[in-house]
Amino acid sequence: MKRRDFIGYSSSAAALLATGKTAAAALPQAEIVLGDEVFLRETWRELEGRRVGIVTNQTGVTSQLESIADAVKRNPQIQLKALFAPEHGLRGDRPAGSYVPSYVDDMTGLPVYSLYGPTRRPSEAMLSEIDVLLFDIQDIGARDYTFSSTMAYVMEAAAQHGKEFWVLDRPNPIGGAIVEGPVLEPQYKSFIGLYPIALRHGMTIGELARMFNDAFGIRAKLRVIPMRGWQRSMVWPDTGLVWVLTSPNIPTWTTTFFYLCTGPAGTAGINNGTGTAKPFAYAGAYEMNAYRYADVLNASRLPGIYFRPAAWSPFFGFWADKELTGVELVVYDPHTFLPVRTGVELLVAARKVAPSIVSVRNRREIDIVWGTDSLRTGLIEGKTGDQIASEWIPGIVRFKSLRSKYLLYS
Repeated sequence: MKRRDFIGYSSSAAALLATGKTAAAALPQAEIVLGDEVFLRETWRELEGRRVGIVTNQTGVTSQLESIADAVKRNPQIQLKALFAPEHGLRGDRPAGSYVPSYVDDMTGLPVYSLYGPTRRPSEAMLSEIDVLLFDIQDIGARDYTFSSTMAYVMEAAAQHGKEFWVLDRPNPIGGAIVEGPVLEPQYKSFIGLYPIALRHGMTIGELARMFNDAFGIRAKLRVIPMRGWQRSMVWPDTGLVWVLTSPNIPTWTTTFFYLCTGPAGTAGINNGTGTAKPFAYAGAYEMNAYRYADVLNASRLPGIYFRPAAWSPFFGFWADKELTGVELVVYDPHTFLPVRTGVELLVAARKVAPSIVSVRNRREIDIVWGTDSLRTGLIEGKTGDQIASEWIPGIVRFKSLRSKYLLYS
């Protein structure tokens, strides 16, 4: 099976692929056609003779797992000039928040400009030999995942320097039918949340680009190459695509759901299993009563999920080699599972079972990740999960009304 999961292999790996000695069998046909495949089959002709840069990483692949950079490089009628890498790097092997350097890619011989190093925006010099920027990165459907912020910054640079910006659209792995709050409040704007959108926005990366460009005033010369066959009700397995990890702690498609649940909850003291073989799939703490925690959570009858008493020991980090106890998240119906709502209940239940575990002292981190102070103040005031979530409903209603103008799929 010919696999090119990332760009810039070691020389030995690149040589092996170059010989063509890998198995010739193809992956099964997917249920959808990705935006990059539409581009490679059809719309590339509009770029003939124009100079191109690609913002991508290891997820920018076709349904047959060939990288967009390799595929474009192979076409002599497109002048590919440079690659641009987001957080986690071109191969996705850099830890969260880790510095990403610029370098020359061994596989293509092209410069790779870091968008998570000295700058998070392409400079005028980086764009001097480029007419059109292509964006092909798999997002995970969470506001606080930085790929959409990188896209917005590159769009701003494209607008400033007169470059076109094309998004090769990809699925939202957790679906596009459900939206969950809270909506970001302006005072909590940061790189993990630039615009007033819901924590679970239910949009594809191309739809986000349309919203960012119009509603939030970027005004780039934008074009989105839509997918074919994707529907809002689809979660990742429905697409028939192979999952390529989007970052070191998102190894499987199910982790995208867990990330939206225990990732934000982790800001208030809950351990979420990062540093284990199941990142974000746990919720608990040191010496927590796992069985009582599971009973309280299961009694809430949250849709699509069951909580199993569990114990785990992280391989690294502050809790390395310490046994933690709590629950494992068992999602049995991803079409109805509400990760953000579940994350709220994880904190509310933890305050009942072990009040000292949930900490709201680090106000800035909690409020920035959630995009509001209402979660933190709700916990302090002893509100129920329903009471906290109900405060977000007006914002969600307004966001869904705005969002409807930019949707590309039914």
